[in-house]
Amino acid sequence: MNLPQNEFNPYYLPYIILATSENIIEGLQRNLKSVTAFYKNIPEEKHNYAYAEGKWTVKDILLHIIDTERIFAYRALRIGRNDKTLMRGFEQDDYVISGNASARTMESLINEYMSVRHSTISLYKSFSQNDLKCMGTASNSPVSVRAIGYIISGHENHHNRIIEERYLN
Repeated sequence: MNLPQNEFNPYYLPYIILATSENIIEGLQRNLKSVTAFYKNIPEEKHNYAYAEGKWTVKDILLHIIDTERIFAYRALRIGRNDKTLMRGFEQDDYVISGNASARTMESLINEYMSVRHSTISLYKSFSQNDLKCMGTASNSPVSVRAIGYIISGHENHHNRIIEERYLN
């Protein structure tokens, strides 16, 4: 994606590079289909598998993707609606521990993913071109609404590549 560097913290560049499409809504819609199919096709014996001690399981990763999308969509909403209040970061490991993904079925996680994604798509459809350029501050860094859309898409692509490389091979 070709975004001005002042629209995001450099930490997020790897995710932005992995975004599915220049068109945020199209990318989110394409990922909805591909990510849903990806998780539906993971063998059940891999659902609670972690490739090393202290690493997340496949279900933990999917819940992390869901939680992160919720948080980032909330940030996009606030910024897109001109809320200038600073937004703190979040501790992803605490979310994974509290989320207790191992007690859930993969089907319930996939259904939750789909619900969150539909909500995010609706949110991004509500934004005008000017809204997408709105800037705010999250985790002590400037970020635009459009950068957040690319980050959401690229973030899940990043984690799904890790699953393919380290969990399924």
